[in-house]
Amino acid sequence: MSMLRLEYALLFIIVAACVGFFIGNFLRKKLSESLVSKAEDNAERIVEDAKRQAETVLKEASLQAKDAVFQAKAEFERESKDKRRDLQALERRIQQKEENLDKKVLIFDQRDAELFKKEQGLNSKEQALVQKEDSLNQLLEERRRELERISGLTCDEAKRVLMEAMESEAKQDAAKRIKAIEEEARETADKKSKEILSLAIQRYAGEYVAEKTVSVVALPSDEMKGRIIGREGRNIRALEAATGIDLIIDDTPEAVILSGFNPIRREVAKLSLEKLIADGRIHPGRIEEVVAKSTEEVDQAIKEAGEQAAFDLGVYGIHPEVLKLLGRLRYRTSYSQNVYQHSLEVAFLCGIMAEELGINVKQAKRAGLLHDLGKAVDHEVEGSHAVIGADLARKYGESPKIVHAIMAHHEDEKPATVLAVLVQAADALSGARPGARREMMETYVKRLEDLEKIATSFRGVTNSFAIQAGREIRVTVASEEVNDERAVVLAKDIAKKIEAEMTYPGQIKVHVIRETRAVEYAR
Repeated sequence: MSMLRLEYALLFIIVAACVGFFIGNFLRKKLSESLVSKAEDNAERIVEDAKRQAETVLKEASLQAKDAVFQAKAEFERESKDKRRDLQALERRIQQKEENLDKKVLIFDQRDAELFKKEQGLNSKEQALVQKEDSLNQLLEERRRELERISGLTCDEAKRVLMEAMESEAKQDAAKRIKAIEEEARETADKKSKEILSLAIQRYAGEYVAEKTVSVVALPSDEMKGRIIGREGRNIRALEAATGIDLIIDDTPEAVILSGFNPIRREVAKLSLEKLIADGRIHPGRIEEVVAKSTEEVDQAIKEAGEQAAFDLGVYGIHPEVLKLLGRLRYRTSYSQNVYQHSLEVAFLCGIMAEELGINVKQAKRAGLLHDLGKAVDHEVEGSHAVIGADLARKYGESPKIVHAIMAHHEDEKPATVLAVLVQAADALSGARPGARREMMETYVKRLEDLEKIATSFRGVTNSFAIQAGREIRVTVASEEVNDERAVVLAKDIAKKIEAEMTYPGQIKVHVIRETRAVEYAR
């Protein structure tokens, strides 16, 4: 029974499946036909829309084409008008140029006619000159014949006589010239031999010169030498430029040598270097600051030296400026004799002799102390130191007797008082004592001072320092007044003036230094 039910159920399912299949095919066919119909309608509608859009596009393109043609035509007409206007302007300029050319051609024709007339006038003048020249030649020939007749000599004989006379005169001139050359050669040889001898003497006297012109500064260690020199030598250059003293750093252990003929500068350099070494800060800015302070200290020492001299002698009421000048004599030598000590000696000698003679002792000491006052500034002022000193004493209120004694101590004025004779005698005694003076040192210092005076006489020079025993002079110039090219010419000019005005052994190197500085502060 159950099997039968299964068969019926299976049969029912098969029948249902077949019926569903046929129904599905029928519905799918109807749906397909409906979709095809809709698609055909849509296609027809799209085609119609496309046709309408195409017609619209064609119309717009036609309008745009017509507009472009119209604009191109208008642009062409505008350009044509501009070109026509330019052509008309060009045509007018060409016409003006043609008119100007016609005028110039007319002017040239007129000038050509004038030149032709002038040429004809010159030709006529030339013919007249030729005629005059012929007449002059005839006249000269007649004169020559007349001279030959009068002198009894032909032209050739007269030439021979004239040449013999000129030859004789030339021989005499040649003989004079030869004699002058021989004398000049002897003088040159004599001068050259003296230069060689003086150079040998100067070299032989090296120890004495070094003793008078060299100071030694002790260093804590040799490492300090590198710090003194500085990077690329800037520290040592700054110190030499600020003081005018040559620093010699060699193999001498723990020592630096300061070389320079001016003892004031050397003392300033020594004090500055000692302060820099003690401080440890060594650079160009610090160097200038320390040198300025050391200069003030030396100035103070000079003032104190003058006051001490007046105190030791019991001479009072001297003007402060005169005391400063006396203090400067401490750094001045005369024939290698210290002028400060020499002035004290002369004052003491004057006082002793005045006491023996029974005249004013204090006045005698005062005159002796001030007699060489002019030597403090004689390198800055022209004239004899006696005259300079007398002028200074008069300027600062010294009595006429003191002024006369200063003026007369070297016979610049005849001694008219006992005081003047005493000063003369005391000056001679102090200078004539054994070992007091030495001529070579005075000549040497004078030569160095002359070197510096020659260099500073040129425009643009700010400082000049003679170093290396007068073998070299360093000249610093103002950078805003002297450019690099002018510095080269200045060195040559200084060298030529030294050759013309001085006598010296060997050669002198002129070193011109031009430096530009830029300073700014970071705040």
